[in-house]
Amino acid sequence: MSAKLAFTCGDPAGVGPEIIAAWLAAHPARARDVAVIGPAQWLRALPSHTPAAKDATLVSADSGQFEMTPGRPSVEGARIALAAMERAAEGVRNGEFSGVVTGPVSKSWLQKAGYPFPGQTEFFAARWGGVPTMAFCGGRLRVVLLTWHIPLREVPEHLTPGEISRAVRAADELARADGIAAPRIGVCGLNPHAGEGGMLGAEERDTIDPLLDTLRDGDFPKLSRCEPSDTIFGRALRGEFDVLVALYHDQGLAPLKTIDFDEAVNVTLGLPHVRTSPDHGTAFGIAGKGEANPRSFTNAVTVAQRLIALRAG
Repeated sequence: MSAKLAFTCGDPAGVGPEIIAAWLAAHPARARDVAVIGPAQWLRALPSHTPAAKDATLVSADSGQFEMTPGRPSVEGARIALAAMERAAEGVRNGEFSGVVTGPVSKSWLQKAGYPFPGQTEFFAARWGGVPTMAFCGGRLRVVLLTWHIPLREVPEHLTPGEISRAVRAADELARADGIAAPRIGVCGLNPHAGEGGMLGAEERDTIDPLLDTLRDGDFPKLSRCEPSDTIFGRALRGEFDVLVALYHDQGLAPLKTIDFDEAVNVTLGLPHVRTSPDHGTAFGIAGKGEANPRSFTNAVTVAQRLIALRAG
């Protein structure tokens, strides 16, 4: 029997449980291919209102005593979110699961539960090994981040050959997972106007562009030099680039979330196994009200399956 794709519930007080239920309801024929990990009481009740859930593998992340209340987060709920992540990570390591689509978690509530990581990306890197890269796709844009959860003042320190090469290779994999054989990769500049030839900053001229030139002469013939970040996203939307590399978190995610908020998928590349997630938070304020949009989660499942197939050859 082939390994199943694992879904983790995320914070049980958020919208994770309902977007998982929505996916099962919309894709009943594919339910047998997934394993849903979450609070035992929720899993027991799930088939009564989502009949397709009876065909999924349901995996408890707690002893069965926790009663979740949408919109009311707690430390106990955060512990269950973490337990679901641990179970998924272990299941992928031992071959039980083919990859993971994670529900949204609350970083602040996880920290209250003793969670030592800034996000789920870092958690899965710690459990599986590898050097992670945070990437996004699923809508109109594909974006890879060279850095993400660090202060802005530290970004220039990460403009090294190893870090730039890692981000470019991740961008290439992300586009190839969508069937693009020779990806056109655009790279954002660090400074206004990509440094304007050194007038507005020398990082592009002295450091980044020479590294990009070397990579272009190697495995990435359609890799750009640094381009002004205030226009490169529009150029990508008009078809000039297949995927973009942003040098820091908000440089890439401000435009992406403006354009693709309901469709974008968070992808962790650079690890030995596949992990994706909807690119939105727990949305405690609308949890349980039937207002959560499941499109991002649906796209996260599709992207995970494509990456698993790409890596399988």
